[in-house]
Amino acid sequence: MSSGSGGNGESRGESAGGAGDVIRILLAEDQAMVREALAALLGLEPDIEVVAQVSRGDEVLAAAREHAVDVALLDIEMPGCTGIEAAAELRAHVPGAKVVVLTTFGRPGYLRSAMEAGADAFLVKDAPAAQLAEAVRKVLAGERVIDPTLAAAALAEGANPLTDREREVLRAAADGATNAELATALHLSQGTVRNYLSTAIQKLAVRNRAEAVRTARDKGWL
Repeated sequence: MSSGSGGNGESRGESAGGAGDVIRILLAEDQAMVREALAALLGLEPDIEVVAQVSRGDEVLAAAREHAVDVALLDIEMPGCTGIEAAAELRAHVPGAKVVVLTTFGRPGYLRSAMEAGADAFLVKDAPAAQLAEAVRKVLAGERVIDPTLAAAALAEGANPLTDREREVLRAAADGATNAELATALHLSQGTVRNYLSTAIQKLAVRNRAEAVRTARDKGWL
């Protein structure tokens, strides 16, 4: 983990992000160039300081605790765990930190999952830096900020029809594992695996498991 400036373990002020306060940011992004560019742009804001940077989702919680961050900016797709999983961890263990989820892919299912995990904002990465900075200020003021195009798409798409078990089986099947291999990995019978795959295929109105995986991923349902 690499960290920006700012003292480790500093306690947060009485009103983080209020007048005269510097907003302490954790930036989690696995692509170094993107992460450094975001950090540089946000660092130009007079009231924002990027105090920690991580490249893995499973480093987020420890970094947020160590640096007493006010806002965590989380990419969705990272090694270790996803930004959505990291958001849920922060909500459970560092409830005072606000969470902004960033995505390259405008998938409606991601928005729903992020909101269910407790995210305060959901934005696409190519949003202007000024818009991202303003979103940071708004979530600290208690507002929820959602990209309007993604919000409209999520409403039009509807809820994820897959159950937790169906998603688990589809994720495991993504690498082309056989039913026997899936059954062993998931501690299920082969018949149960077949049933979950068949149901998922029917719900997604596709022809086979490969199409089911692709469709669920495209919609952000995995």
